[in-house]
Amino acid sequence: MMNRVILVGRLTKDPELKYTPNGVAVATFTLAVNRNFTNAQGEREADFITCVVWRKPAENTANFLKKGSLAGVDGRVQTRSYENQDGKRIYVTEVMAESVQFLEPKTSGIQSEGNHSSQSETKSSNKPTADPFAGGTQIDISDDDLPF
Repeated sequence: MMNRVILVGRLTKDPELKYTPNGVAVATFTLAVNRNFTNAQGEREADFITCVVWRKPAENTANFLKKGSLAGVDGRVQTRSYENQDGKRIYVTEVMAESVQFLEPKTSGIQSEGNHSSQSETKSSNKPTADPFAGGTQIDISDDDLPF
């Protein structure tokens, strides 16, 4: 069986971060994802998809994304139901995000999940570096030594 969802869209409001009684972080947010076609009036419609992310990625999402942020979500669709106060059965469909990618450039105040370096580190890493192999000794490798 396969259950895989990949979405790219903008957050409709700031993520909501909560913690379970055991201290596990969980963030929920709604992603507005444009449809690939326009309606009869020539307007592009969007789907508003609820996403849930857990643990450290939840904290990162809450800290670095805000309303209007462009984000990519990789996860799976999950449905659940509960009974509300009136005794009516409520069904919920959500995307359980396994990965949330921050797609805005850092200059807009948003950092990518795996890129939390300071600006000074980023600027210095863009400079060309000296050849790390300069001044080294030559290694003699025959074709027989290669694994391919």
